[in-house]
Amino acid sequence: MRPEVLNPLFAPVTILPEVGPVLARRLERLGITRVRDLLFHLPTGFLRTRLADRLADVTPGERASLAVTVVGRTPAQGRAPARLEVVDTQGQPLSLAFFGPQADRLAGRHGVGTRLRVTGTVELFQGRPRMVHPDTAPPQAPVPTVEPVHPLTEGLSRRQMARLVGHALERVPRLPEWIEPAQRQRQGWPDFAQALRRVHADPDAQAARDRLAYDELLAGQLAWALVRRQARQRRGRPIVGDGRILAAVRTRLPFTLTAAQERALAEILNDLAGEAAMLRLLQGDVGSGKTLVAALAMAATVEAGAQAALLAPTELLARQHRATLEALFQGTPVRVGCLTGREAGRPFLLRAVAEGGIDVLVGTHAIFQDSVVYRDLGLVVIDEQHRFGVAQRLMLQRKAWVPPHVLVMTATPIPRTLALARFGHTAVSVLDEKPPGRTPVDTRIIALGRLEEVVAGVGRHLARGHQAYWVCPALDRETEGLAEPAVRRAEMLRARWPGRVELVHGRMAAAQREAAMDRFRRGEARVLVATTVIEVGVDVPAASLMVVEQAERFGLAQLHQLRGRVGRGGGPATCLLLVGDHPGEIARERLALLRATDDGFAIAEADLRLRGTGELLGTRQAGEPAFRLASDVQVHRWIGAAEADARLLIERDGGLDGPRGEAARVLLHLFEKDAAVRTLRSG
Repeated sequence: MRPEVLNPLFAPVTILPEVGPVLARRLERLGITRVRDLLFHLPTGFLRTRLADRLADVTPGERASLAVTVVGRTPAQGRAPARLEVVDTQGQPLSLAFFGPQADRLAGRHGVGTRLRVTGTVELFQGRPRMVHPDTAPPQAPVPTVEPVHPLTEGLSRRQMARLVGHALERVPRLPEWIEPAQRQRQGWPDFAQALRRVHADPDAQAARDRLAYDELLAGQLAWALVRRQARQRRGRPIVGDGRILAAVRTRLPFTLTAAQERALAEILNDLAGEAAMLRLLQGDVGSGKTLVAALAMAATVEAGAQAALLAPTELLARQHRATLEALFQGTPVRVGCLTGREAGRPFLLRAVAEGGIDVLVGTHAIFQDSVVYRDLGLVVIDEQHRFGVAQRLMLQRKAWVPPHVLVMTATPIPRTLALARFGHTAVSVLDEKPPGRTPVDTRIIALGRLEEVVAGVGRHLARGHQAYWVCPALDRETEGLAEPAVRRAEMLRARWPGRVELVHGRMAAAQREAAMDRFRRGEARVLVATTVIEVGVDVPAASLMVVEQAERFGLAQLHQLRGRVGRGGGPATCLLLVGDHPGEIARERLALLRATDDGFAIAEADLRLRGTGELLGTRQAGEPAFRLASDVQVHRWIGAAEADARLLIERDGGLDGPRGEAARVLLHLFEKDAAVRTLRSG
């Protein structure tokens, strides 16, 4: 049961002023349904506004607030925006541009002669100063010089989000302190409530941000410590096969395993043969052959008379895994089934799993629903573990007679400190080789100004019978009301190649997105325009060209993952990184490194090092982040202390039953590590 002190934070957002059913639905699109979710929805940056007396004092590219008078209005025509012509107090002209379906309404609110205060970024367009979608207010309205910028969604403005966060902050109760006083004093950290208030208001509140990051890391490490303690108390069972199925699968392979695959497989088979339940991370670069190693581990499990389950983050990836496993196990007695949220023949499949007619069940979260009963579950493989968590790890134990062996996989090479944060002290097997014959992807950096040349090159690529990806950055919240970059690019390319271009992005319904990706995989579409929803798990061998637009906005590891989507068919492949006019020094260094190497582990370490310089990189534009409050740089800095603190609390300071343990229970509930707390009751 959740401690009562946390009740105000877990109340629905509808309890806050302004939040009715419509706004609640908009917030839900951001994953915000409770007061706590608003508090943890941290700013991604801050806007600094200059209060200027006249336009002449403002530098192009600077955000400023000016008192102006409306002198003219032009309605929107075609793709041209609606415009308000205004002058400052000295009579200097400024154009206000409004795009999108609401443009005329926004511009039409202010008649000629109206005095306003306008706030926005001043830019030069055709030699004349203008603001795009400025904030407008009465001339004497106060304008904050520093404003938080939170991630938004359609129909939710920046200032509205700031007000909602303010309402949520008013409900933060006084919580018991779970950090040791000496640690807090040494670091100069505020208490939890003060830290929340500062991070939402002050761009320089580094101590407050570090405090919240540490809280999140400590909660995670406490949860892992409890899982490890329970694993030591509850023994698993040895799984040892006779080698027949393993040998049959290996005989059918058209290649030999790499030394790294052989080493990882030996480590996994050794764990399976032990009495303690395995918890091992299989970490490998793009194309290193993780799925094959996991498949051989599942074959060994079936040999021993037990079942295996493979948990995938999406339906598309689950079906892809099923096809791969069926091909690998062809000619063996291993029977593979697939269960997702909309699989046909579900009752028959559930009966087959319960009776042992299915040896390996592949699927999404559906494979751990209450209706799914296994005859004898011995091994669970979790793909892309960062999409799941400790709670899923504990759920698995209820599906087996004894705790099953667990193998988690990640396609993203992770520095050691980040792996510790995400997976606890899990045993790690690393695939640091790629199978022979895989050709490195030819990576080129091209100015975005040569876009028409790039499009012509894509056309030649398609004419040769190949397929291509075109990846755009996620929606830029500064251009609120404009179409998403991927949508705009898809429209342009569809005009060039009608019927041959598909589009996928995070705002689409899952079924619609997967249908588009299926059409591309079957070759019916030749170009797939996407955001980074395709970063992991999409395998289309005929796709041999990757175009990444505004590549300077992506993180190194993310670009490496995108590049790994091509060149999977054995032939030559190319990755074109389109870069804007003025990439920063760090961005240039990042892209040059990507061009120079395809070693994912070297790239991951460099990514972390470059982020340590303070530049905000776009590493989390798609998918679920590993942490909500802690950046990877903060993980690198604080994970060791959090892990040691958690271990001392569990093993030396009385655990969750000691004086400090009561506060630690509040922390676990606050960060929704409740499953770890329940392990104490379930034994």
